[in-house]
Amino acid sequence: MAARSLAVEGSPPPESWRLDPACAAQTQGLLVSPFGHLEAGSALFLTLPDKAGGGWLKALRAAIPITDATGKTSPCTAIAFTDSGLAAMGLESAALSSFSEPFVEGLFQADRRRRLSDEDSLVVAGGPLWGGGTTKNTPTLAVVHAVLLLYAEDAATAAALGAKAHAALAANRIFVSRQIATSLMFDQAGIAREHFGFADGISQPTPFGASIQTPGGAPMPPDPWHGMAAGDILMGHVDAHGEPAPGPLVQESAAAATLPQGNAPEGFRDLGLNGSYLVIRELRQDVARFWRSMDTAVATLADPAIESTGLAQRAVGRTLNGDVLSPNGPLPPQGGQPQNSFGYLARDPHGFGCPMGSHIRRANPRDGLAPTPKLGPDLLHAANNHRIMRRGRKFGAPLADPRLDDGQDRGLLFMALNTDLVRQFEFVQQNWMLNQTFAVLFDETDPLLGPAGPFTLPATPLRRRAQVETYIQLVGGEYFFLPSLPALDYLGGLT
Repeated sequence: MAARSLAVEGSPPPESWRLDPACAAQTQGLLVSPFGHLEAGSALFLTLPDKAGGGWLKALRAAIPITDATGKTSPCTAIAFTDSGLAAMGLESAALSSFSEPFVEGLFQADRRRRLSDEDSLVVAGGPLWGGGTTKNTPTLAVVHAVLLLYAEDAATAAALGAKAHAALAANRIFVSRQIATSLMFDQAGIAREHFGFADGISQPTPFGASIQTPGGAPMPPDPWHGMAAGDILMGHVDAHGEPAPGPLVQESAAAATLPQGNAPEGFRDLGLNGSYLVIRELRQDVARFWRSMDTAVATLADPAIESTGLAQRAVGRTLNGDVLSPNGPLPPQGGQPQNSFGYLARDPHGFGCPMGSHIRRANPRDGLAPTPKLGPDLLHAANNHRIMRRGRKFGAPLADPRLDDGQDRGLLFMALNTDLVRQFEFVQQNWMLNQTFAVLFDETDPLLGPAGPFTLPATPLRRRAQVETYIQLVGGEYFFLPSLPALDYLGGLT
């Protein structure tokens, strides 16, 4: 089990950090853990009736308690809400307007769709198929108001937990509009892999701040490679700007008396403290197309030193088992795990090993965008200010023959926590992943997430360019608010 927990999507080494006890008791467990000890689960996307109020939430929590951050339990749960869901529950308009603009507008607001490239070939036919419905021209088939995330040790236990949730929801007229069975997809060696076959979740930020502790209870020092301000995942805590991360407020009232004062001005209570924004994107992966296109691209390169697996590893930037590529070969594991505390500037400044446009260099450039070694620390710090905390899981069965499509849906339920949707998730998506002029490149995007086009393989004396296709399409998604436990109490009392 220990080997598994190190390889889980969005999981740093086990128990590498924790919240102080007082904060942990008020925070949903998903903020501090991907629940890597629980392999199976499901995501229930909920649609509420008009004027739903909060009584259904109170009844649901009585049947299925929401997991806090005080320690590992089994099973585990989490719940989050869209802007339209909070409105349907009766949250007052003044409180709704105090949320961040991206959350209020929704993931599929027209300008946002363009900026994030959620259009054309990168979206399934007729899609997106579901969303929050906050934008009138959102072409969604299903409007989602909330998501209930369930985690269990195995599929049978997850199914029983799901049945219990369905019963509690149905009794309160809450409709499950979409349900996705999720898993971590461990292989026989205990490595969690995504559907293309690569180990995932290796690189993850480590928060620090007044509320963050080491496993022994000491203040958590900033990690030199992966340090993230606590306020970048927790509203009300100090963020990368050195200020408390803003969150929603409600007016002072008897019903709001249980909410903390937090950073709220006089006459208001802090609804956001110890909460976060949860980005969810259902991404469908075309595994057979990915591997067949690697075969085709290798044939056009006509280089006997590059075969299909090698090209795929260059597109990702790591080996299938997660070891990062370098000019002298993959970095050897440390302590049985892939190395992760490194920079590109000293090891591979030109991308001869791990290409500049590879998936992992775009997702987290580290110090690799520094024009000179002197600026390396500054660029590393700047990159960490855009990090997100991933909590994604896979859906669908692994493809038996990676080059023969079986017609079944499979992919990644991408989930990420952050408090500044523009500076964190949207920046990574727009400025790094799908930026056609990222680093020293031109007219190419992320070789996994982007549209069909070239992928540069730096080499001397001449670079090579392979042609990649579209392998991942967006099915649906939305921005959600993941409240604290006191905030859930307040929402459960809405009428």
